Amino acid sequence: MVPWLASDDPFPPVERALGEASGAPGLLAASAELQSNRLVDAYQHGIFPWYSDGQPVLWWSPDPRMVLIPDEFKVSDSLRKTLRRVLREPTWEIRVDHDFAGVMRACAQTPREGQRGTWITADIVEAYSSLHREGRAHSIETWFEGKRVGGLYGVSFGRMFFGESMFAHRTDASKIALAALIGHLRHHKIEMIDCQQNTSHLASLGGREIPRKAFVRHLCGAVGEPPIPWQFDKYALLETLQPRVLPST
Repeated sequence: MVPWLASDDPFPPVERALGEASGAPGLLAASAELQSNRLVDAYQHGIFPWYSDGQPVLWWSPDPRMVLIPDEFKVSDSLRKTLRRVLREPTWEIRVDHDFAGVMRACAQTPREGQRGTWITADIVEAYSSLHREGRAHSIETWFEGKRVGGLYGVSFGRMFFGESMFAHRTDASKIALAALIGHLRHHKIEMIDCQQNTSHLASLGGREIPRKAFVRHLCGAVGEPPIPWQFDKYALLETLQPRVLPST
C-alpha cells in the first residue's frame, strides 16, 4: 500500500517505491497538497511529483532512473548546423529566467504524442514558481526575432539539475535551449541532469538509465555543493560544440 503523507510526515525511503509488478513502478507516496518546502525535500532525496488534475499529489522515485550526462549529449550533424546558425545570426537569442511562468504555461499547453491533458496543473505552476522566486527553479528560453519559440524549465540544487519539461514552437527550438544548458553545465563541471523517466526523445539526445541506487548516491553528494550562477546566453553553445573525448567502456 502506498503511504499517505500528512503535511509534516517525512518521505519513506525511496527503496520502498512500488516495483515493476505493481502497475505503477516507482510510486512512493501520496499527499493532499503540493508545498514548496515539500518539493525541496523531495528533490534532495531523488523524489518528484507527477499527477493529473483530480488526483492526489503522487510522489515517484523510479528504478532505473533516466539521466543525461552533459558530456554524453548527442549533437547530430543537422543540430550542429542549427547551433552554428544560432550563434551566427543576431535574430536568435537564449534568455535565462526571462519568463519562467510563460515557459511553464507553454510546456503545459503544447500537445504531445500519446498524452491527453497535462500533468503541469495550476498547483504545479504555483509551487515551481515559488521555487523560481527562491532562485531554485530556472527557465532556459529560445527566442527568434523577438518571440519565444521554445524552451525548458527545471530545478537546481547545488551541482545537480533536474529537468522538468520542454516545448518547441519552431523546429529544434527546445533542443537549442537544451544545448545551451548543456554548455553552461559543462562549463561549471556539472556531471548529471535528472530526466526522471525514459523517453525515446531523451534517449536520442544521449539520455540513459542508471540504477536508482547509483542516482541517489550521486545526488547526495551533488545537492550539498555550492550553487552555480544562472546567467548565460547563446554563447554557452560554444562549449556544447566543443568535441568531447569520452572514456572507453
